[in-house]
Amino acid sequence: MKTESPKDLVPKFFDETSQTYDRIVNTTTFGKDKYWKKEIIKKIPSCKTILDLACGTGILTFQIAEKFPESQITGVDITESYLNVALRKMLPHHKISFLKQDAESLALEQKFDCIVSSYIPKYCNPKDLIMKCMNHLKPNGVIILHDFTYPKNRIVRMLWDVYFVVLNVLGYFMPKWRSVFADLPKLIRSTRWLEDYEEIMKSCGLKTKRQSLTWNCSAILTGIKKI
Repeated sequence: MKTESPKDLVPKFFDETSQTYDRIVNTTTFGKDKYWKKEIIKKIPSCKTILDLACGTGILTFQIAEKFPESQITGVDITESYLNVALRKMLPHHKISFLKQDAESLALEQKFDCIVSSYIPKYCNPKDLIMKCMNHLKPNGVIILHDFTYPKNRIVRMLWDVYFVVLNVLGYFMPKWRSVFADLPKLIRSTRWLEDYEEIMKSCGLKTKRQSLTWNCSAILTGIKKI
């Protein structure tokens, strides 16, 4: 029997959740998603072209557009319903293009000054994703990855575990989110995305830096392509 991979969870998690995603991600992270996005944006240098991988409904994409109004921004996601939500948020002044593609088989006729993504690392093969990023990154470009991490502190970990038990119960009353609340904590506990991606980045010659956020409940990994 084929073992389910993290990427197999993507359609289970996202095919029917686009309409409520923005509200749920803000509520279930107690508003920390907004703080994490601000920390990501702080690491984006002033540049002409920015790629947002797994852009989803465009939460991060539009924040980038407001911070860098003169930059050309491309948002890529694999789930069409999420892209449709993002397109409905578009305003005339936004310099944003949204495209449907799989990040692990990314094929754009462009290289970018900065490639950023929130919540994608745990689903992808680190080597495949980083190699695609490298193929689309300009010299002196920056890769910024953010995702959940399982906290190390014993007390914080205990609270984290209890919280996801509560969410799992709530999932019975929110059928479209039931799989997310049940399977996401298992994925976060098992992933070593931070270590794995940093190792691959370093092997590609990138200078890396980590930032832990909110009692180690999430992290940002930055890699700079120095040429």
